Amino acid sequence: MNNFSFPFTRRRFLQGSGAAAVALTFSGRGVSAQEKKLNVYNWDTYIGETTLSSFTDNTGVQVQYDLYANLEEMFAKFQAGNPGYDVIFPSDYMIETMINADMLVELDRSKIPNFKNIDPNFLNPSFDPGCKYNVPYMWGSCGIGYRKSKVGEVDSWKILLDDDKHSGRMALLADQRFVIGVTLLYLGYSANTTNPDEIDAARDLLIKAKKHLKGFVPDSGQDMLISGDVDVVMEWNGDVLKVMEEDDDLTYTIPKEGTVIWVDGLCIPKGAPNMENAYKFLNHLADAQVNAEVANTVHYATTNKAAREHVAKADLDNPAIYAPDDVLKRSQALADVGDALPLYDAAWTEIQAA
Repeated sequence: MNNFSFPFTRRRFLQGSGAAAVALTFSGRGVSAQEKKLNVYNWDTYIGETTLSSFTDNTGVQVQYDLYANLEEMFAKFQAGNPGYDVIFPSDYMIETMINADMLVELDRSKIPNFKNIDPNFLNPSFDPGCKYNVPYMWGSCGIGYRKSKVGEVDSWKILLDDDKHSGRMALLADQRFVIGVTLLYLGYSANTTNPDEIDAARDLLIKAKKHLKGFVPDSGQDMLISGDVDVVMEWNGDVLKVMEEDDDLTYTIPKEGTVIWVDGLCIPKGAPNMENAYKFLNHLADAQVNAEVANTVHYATTNKAAREHVAKADLDNPAIYAPDDVLKRSQALADVGDALPLYDAAWTEIQAA
């Protein structure tokens, strides 16, 4: 990679659900009090049905499992120091932010032998070169959902960004970095560019495209698609897959120019009170069969190449979940753009005001 059931998606969850905390404790073989604890902090609905119980059965370690609603909430918990967690599940740019803030442990690969199962496409992301601080977990994409009978075949972002053929029947996500990011990719630039001229070019194209849009919508494009309000939308793959189950005239594609993908990783925060158990858990989740059970539960694409032998064929054969390798190689995960972020903020403000 360069730089790098469906009714409920992780991206939809973080739009408006509050966090909850649950204690999932499993009895296991007798071990010392120090050895039998693990404190995990994760998204909701983002683990397999047997993941925790099988970990306890194999290790005797009991799991305290807490949930967060969004990355900013998770990050805030660590700003005053680790409150007691051993394993967390941050996404791409947040991994980079936490590395820069010296919040994550540089991983000892010798303690994660199952790391060998990770797909090479995910081993050198821009947000953590060489995966020194994270074990890649699951990933998803942002692409184009559309009504086949109205627009035919779609293979490019051009239909949304540089074409008036379906004027008034299209919508983009109301997400600054993802919208500007895919526009930059369409123009042949990096989705994480810090070049002002390239960001301005994306801004200008989006201002031009805006007059043909129904609007920038907050993760409701799939609802507009199935209701007939629009024929083409930019949306998260899981959300479009949901409405595809209800209407076989709808489909999803990742454009040939590539897309912005999200990648989540398994990390150990500094100050983890149960470090050795954290390594055991990372290795457990990287096991091929354990990881496949997660993927078969949450229906997101796994970064674990060995696990795919055990993933449901219907998911593996679905390009809306597993993009072809050539498309994946042209896609990028968002990275922390540092001092260039105000350029993105300014461009977005001008786009919305146009």
